[in-house]
Amino acid sequence: MRNLFLKHVAQTSPSPMALEIVAAKGIWLEDKEGKKYMDLICGIGPSLLGHGFPPIVKAIQEQASRYLHTLVYGEMILSPQVQLATRLASILPEKLDNVYFLSSGTEATEAAIKLAKRHTGRYEICAFRDAYHGSTQGAASLMSDDYFTSAYRPLVPGIRWLIAENESSLERITEQTAAVIVEPVKAESGLYPISEPFLIALRKKCNQTGALLIFDEIQSGYGRTGFMFAFEKYGIIPDILLLGKGFGGGMPLAAVVSSKSILADLSDNPVLGHISTLGGHPVCCAAGLAALNSILENVWLQEIPDKEALFKSLLHSDHIVEIRSEGLWLAVEFKDTSTVQKLIANALQQGLIIDWFLFNDKSIRIAPPLVISDDEIQMACRKLNEAMKAL
Repeated sequence: MRNLFLKHVAQTSPSPMALEIVAAKGIWLEDKEGKKYMDLICGIGPSLLGHGFPPIVKAIQEQASRYLHTLVYGEMILSPQVQLATRLASILPEKLDNVYFLSSGTEATEAAIKLAKRHTGRYEICAFRDAYHGSTQGAASLMSDDYFTSAYRPLVPGIRWLIAENESSLERITEQTAAVIVEPVKAESGLYPISEPFLIALRKKCNQTGALLIFDEIQSGYGRTGFMFAFEKYGIIPDILLLGKGFGGGMPLAAVVSSKSILADLSDNPVLGHISTLGGHPVCCAAGLAALNSILENVWLQEIPDKEALFKSLLHSDHIVEIRSEGLWLAVEFKDTSTVQKLIANALQQGLIIDWFLFNDKSIRIAPPLVISDDEIQMACRKLNEAMKAL
C-alpha cells in the first residue's frame, strides 16, 4: 500500500507523513499495526467533533439511503440544504440570512471575490499580509508570501495589502475597493487575533467607502475560539461570512453567507454567476446539520475556556518561547524551525499528530476536536512534554 501510495497518489511535500490509517474514533486514529495516534489538529480543521461522531455518521447513512447528488446550486429543493441554511440563519444576525453552499473553503473565497466585484461594480480587493484564504488562483492572489505564490504568476490583479493593527494602512481602502477580506484571528501566521479597536476602524472605513467587509471564519468559526463565530466576540457584523472546515462535520462543505439582496447578484447578469457542481451535496449538508445541532445542543462551547486553561497549565518546557491561544486553539512557539520539525517527529513517536503554521514554522498548532475530554488533554500534554524532553 505504501508503494502504491507513493507511486499513484500525488503528494504536496517531499516527505509525507505516510501513516496508513485503518480506523478512527473520537480523537484517535489507528494505523495498520494497531498503533493509536491522538489527532490534535482535527485533520487541520474538518473533524471538529472528532472522528466517527455518532450523530454525524447516522445523518450520513440516512441521507445516503435516500439520495446522493441530484442538482445543487439552488436549482432543486433539497431538504438537507434547506434545513442547514435555515438553522444557520437562525443563529446569525439578520443581515446574514442567505447561504450559498460550496465544497471547500478556497471555493468560498473565490465565490466571495466574484460576488463582491459583481455587487459593487468595483475591481480592487484588499487583503491582509500573512493571511491565508486558500490555494486556488484567486485565493492565492490574496497571499502576501512570495514563496507560495511566485511559481504561479501572474496572479489576479487589483490586490491591495493592508497591515493588521496599522490603522494608517486602512487608507488603502478606497471607492475602487470591492471588498476587504480579513481573518478575525490570523490563523496561518501563528494565531494572532486582530484587536477590537482595529476591526471597528476597519468596519467604519468599509462603511465610508462602500466596500464590503468579508470575514473569513473558515478556521475560526464553529466554536473554535469559544464563540460560535469569532465575530461575536467583537460585536462587528461582516457583510459576507465564509465558512468551511468544521462546517461539514468531517465532510467537504463550505459556504458564503450574506444577505439575500447581495447573494441575489449571482443569479443575474450573468445568470449562473457562480457554479459549484457538488457544493451543498445532500450528504454533506446532512452531516453539517448534525454537527451544527450537536454543537448547539451540548455544552462544549461553555467548556472551552477551562479546556484552554488546562492545556496551558500542563505544557512545560524550557524550549517553549510563548503559548498563544484563542479558545481550544493554541500556538506553541519555539526558538527556531528545526526545533519544531524535531518536535513534530518526536510527537509522532509518542502517538501525537501536530503540525506547524503555513507562515510561522517556529510554532506548532494544537486544535483538537471540541469534544476532547480533560483526561485526553492531560494525556496529550504528558506525551507532548515527553516529546519536548527529547529535543
